[in-house]
Amino acid sequence: MYNAITRSQLFVLDQDQAKDFYVDTLGMEVATDLDLGFMRWLTVRLPGDPGREILLERPGPPAMDEETAAQVRELVTKGAMGGWLSITTDDAQAAFETLKARGVDITDEPSPKPYGIDFGIRDPFGNAIRIGQMFDAEAPA
Repeated sequence: MYNAITRSQLFVLDQDQAKDFYVDTLGMEVATDLDLGFMRWLTVRLPGDPGREILLERPGPPAMDEETAAQVRELVTKGAMGGWLSITTDDAQAAFETLKARGVDITDEPSPKPYGIDFGIRDPFGNAIRIGQMFDAEAPA
């Protein structure tokens, strides 16, 4: 019935700041940056993965009224909105060192887990991101 998940969404408070973070700091690329009049459609993706995009959406119309948007912005600011990404890498330690040098908010340093080695960061708005070097599914943990 389904083929793929092609788009996900995260709430951000400032789309220009989000674009800078996700593109310049994390190394993603802009997939779409379009002014639709009623909203800005800004999506990013990993280079080489054109089938998956993340919508960096500012809370507000048309998805919600201004009162609700203000509540959502407050929750995002507190890190309580539940936005979350998981990104894989071939070298978790190198990715960690690069992002640490770029001043990214590190929430959890690299450590071995049953599924691989991963670490946590937070975007400027409080969204959680896990970056991991996953073990081969065929290999024992």
